[in-house]
Amino acid sequence: MLQQTPVVRVLPVWHEWLERWPTPAALAAVPAGEAVRAWGRLGYPRRALRLHAAAAAIVQDHGGSVPATHSELLQLPGVGSYTAAAVAAFAFGRRETVVDTNIRRVHARLVSGTALPAPALTAAEMRLATALLPADDGASVRWNAAVMELGAMVCTARAPKCVACPVRDSCAWLAAGEPPPSYIPKGQAWHGTDRQVRGAVLAVLRLADAPVPPDLFQAPPADLGFAPEGIGVPLAALHRLNSAPEQLERALAGLLTDGLAELAHGGYRLPA
Repeated sequence: MLQQTPVVRVLPVWHEWLERWPTPAALAAVPAGEAVRAWGRLGYPRRALRLHAAAAAIVQDHGGSVPATHSELLQLPGVGSYTAAAVAAFAFGRRETVVDTNIRRVHARLVSGTALPAPALTAAEMRLATALLPADDGASVRWNAAVMELGAMVCTARAPKCVACPVRDSCAWLAAGEPPPSYIPKGQAWHGTDRQVRGAVLAVLRLADAPVPPDLFQAPPADLGFAPEGIGVPLAALHRLNSAPEQLERALAGLLTDGLAELAHGGYRLPA
């Protein structure tokens, strides 16, 4: 859930998931569509499918217990090198090189003297992170957590709180006079994109208790002569986007391709 999503947005959904599905077996026992439904508005909903698939793999291959090693975690659906390292370190106390955006930024400023890390993770950054990692397992876990927290709370991207920084006297970036970044990070567009339309369609499917006819996505219910139960609000929000028919078709086709929706009884629904 924390991949590409801030903690403040994740926490309430995380709590709801743990109450509903406290174990991998509990999540694996429900249809994948229920995971997509409960994902809410966290974004990048394919992560919900991967998490559901990971739960099933944990039950099938690991007796229902989350594996503890980086190599085993890496075999789970949706788990990449960073997530495997983070889980192995923070959940199981193993010495792993954990490198997220916050850690990369701290290393860039503190050691390399640059305002921001490279746009994409480099091999040189991984070598630096590994070299900085304490040899002791317990100390390495605390180091990863401390550097991550420093980047999230103090050494932030836009307004770093250098006065409050506990390592400001050792910071190469401050010593260099705080040179500006060599590039301007660009945020991802949202309004008017296929992603926005896909999200609006999924919002309809999450509240639907039956397959949604294709015509409902294309035209307001009033134009079709009937009003749907339970999905009126998200459906109205979808229609307010005034999406071109071909964009809506791309969104629906993409959801089918990604396994986030399926056709049943002449309409669209979440996967069973």
